[in-house]
Amino acid sequence: MLDAMRCPITLSAALLALLPTALAAQTAPPAAAPAPAGIVNVTVTTTMGPIVIAIDREHAPITAGNFLKYVDQKRLDGVNFYRAVKVQDNYGFIQFGTQNDPKRTLPKIAHEPTSKTGLSHVDGAISMAMDRPGTAAGDFFIIVGDMKPMDATTTDPGYAVFGKVVTGMDLVHRIMEAPTSPTRGEGVMKGQMLEPVIKVLSVRRSPALPVVAAPTPAPAATATPKP
Repeated sequence: MLDAMRCPITLSAALLALLPTALAAQTAPPAAAPAPAGIVNVTVTTTMGPIVIAIDREHAPITAGNFLKYVDQKRLDGVNFYRAVKVQDNYGFIQFGTQNDPKRTLPKIAHEPTSKTGLSHVDGAISMAMDRPGTAAGDFFIIVGDMKPMDATTTDPGYAVFGKVVTGMDLVHRIMEAPTSPTRGEGVMKGQMLEPVIKVLSVRRSPALPVVAAPTPAPAATATPKP
């Protein structure tokens, strides 16, 4: 987190080496399907506009339930998008949440790996920030691009996906491109802290919207991205 707080997501050199370097071009708009049972749509309203996220209670009940507690108790009203990690164009993630504020942060939750939920760190996925399994609480990140190396494996617990953006990815991209401070942040987070931060005005449950099906990606380039 900021200054004295530890980094909730550390992208190691090994992980970065696995990330693809290009995202597929979309040649046609994706098809929409009716929202399935177990989905709760939530609108994150920022000073730059709204982002609507489909929260998946069916496949990730622990993690989704935790997020909805923050929503229903209005603990995310007034927090910030405070971090933007741009690995390359159209590839990285943005982060928001309580930043361990004791007045906002609920108890830590058990880790719910993607190997159990069947979800994945695809473009638009929302996942839990943490230092290690069992430390996730009130900070969340939204993926830009396909970051499946963040999924769980037999040797790595990965991070816990619990939903996906259904509208507002244009805003997610704009936040990832927003200015960052060259000096704020510790370790790998230095240079990733948004300056100014982007205020979250409110986070509320919202009417159901169609869930957008992801298009089939084209093959990625083979060059290795630089951290």
